[in-house]
Amino acid sequence: MALTTPATVGPRAAERSVADQLTKGGADWLGGTFLVLLIASLGFCVLVLVTLMVDVIGTSAPVFSERFVDFMTGTLRTRADEAGLYQGLVGSFWICVFVVVLAFPLGIGAALYLEEYAPDTRFSRFVNVNIRNLAGVPSIVYGILGFTIFTKALRSFTSTGRANGLTVMSAGLTLAILVLPIVIITASEAVRAVPDSLREAGYGVGATRWEVIRSHVLPYAAPGIITGLILSLARALGEAAPLILVGATTGRLAGDPSLLDLGQLRERFTALPIVVTEWAKNPNEGFDELAAAAIVVMLVIVVIANTAAILLRNRYEKKRT
Repeated sequence: MALTTPATVGPRAAERSVADQLTKGGADWLGGTFLVLLIASLGFCVLVLVTLMVDVIGTSAPVFSERFVDFMTGTLRTRADEAGLYQGLVGSFWICVFVVVLAFPLGIGAALYLEEYAPDTRFSRFVNVNIRNLAGVPSIVYGILGFTIFTKALRSFTSTGRANGLTVMSAGLTLAILVLPIVIITASEAVRAVPDSLREAGYGVGATRWEVIRSHVLPYAAPGIITGLILSLARALGEAAPLILVGATTGRLAGDPSLLDLGQLRERFTALPIVVTEWAKNPNEGFDELAAAAIVVMLVIVVIANTAAILLRNRYEKKRT
């Protein structure tokens, strides 16, 4: 077989020649079949998503059209026409605050150390393998861990006497630990994707390692890091099993604290996934509509967070290019 190079023929001719050699001059039936399967898979996923969205939005429409303000500002009640989502919103807000304040900086810092500072030794490889294993551990296991450590062993720190450790602080710390391996992995992959030429250019002009990381590595890796952070936050927002184990209230919750009241961090709590679960199981009339409306609220929160992440990612990508 004659050797074909771009130097002897044009780029288009070289491309056709390589394609003919790979397909032996015939049609690429395998490639076409694979493309059809990919399109069919994408279409099926979109169809399922659209069907679910239409069903949920249609079911929740009466709640938003008739009592939107009461639904968003009301508290948990035994009657569907009086129940609201406010206490679940407050609990989920503070849980996300714990995730952002604890898991995000710790995860990014650990990723930077493992990729930029840690030597390639047997111990560092052992740590990397275990971090990836922890990312696949079921969330219920983290719930047991949080119940053992934060609810029982550290109850004097995480709660007042009457809450007995079943507080939003325990839940926030548990979910921060749950998403920490995911943050480390996504940040590590983003940092690893930074070209070595950028680092070498920084070192070549006399920059220190931290200056290279701050001025070159982090801005280049920022889009990938931000995407991983938002995925982690979305998972923390939707987890229910760990919250049940650390004591999220499934019935009526006493008190109606303000959103920024720090005193509630050591009190009983509930969260959006728990509210959705309890309303979906309630056989009384009207609670199925409430559950659908709560799902829509969760989706809106996730969409807003993803929109913010996309805007930040695009901003850093423009700077990078």
